[in-house]
Amino acid sequence: MDKDDGHVRIDKWLWAARFFKTRSLAADAVERGRVRIGGEPVKPARNVKVNDKLVIDNGSDRWEVIVAAISDKRGPAPVARELYFETEESIAKRENDKTARRLFPEPSLDIKGRPTKRDRRAIEKAGG
Repeated sequence: MDKDDGHVRIDKWLWAARFFKTRSLAADAVERGRVRIGGEPVKPARNVKVNDKLVIDNGSDRWEVIVAAISDKRGPAPVARELYFETEESIAKRENDKTARRLFPEPSLDIKGRPTKRDRRAIEKAGG
């Protein structure tokens, strides 16, 4: 699991830990500042070390993790989960966010493009 010299780029590690489907998506997220080490934005070429605290935002979820192991090989999900420990606050926040998304769905998700003539008439009849 560990690489010999312990030097792995952050984008490669994020891909190996299965936070992103492709390495280019991981590099793009790092470039945009969605991945931080110790609260500081980093570049994709930055090496990750054991015990680094990462904040990762992949668009749908946000994780706070501590690096447990270094790897540049993408393996099965159970192996990838051994590369990091998620903080208790992060687990609680992600559970709350998941519950909120289930109980209060985004209203715009029901809209499927431009309303039809029938929809428009129903909206006008309802007073909108």
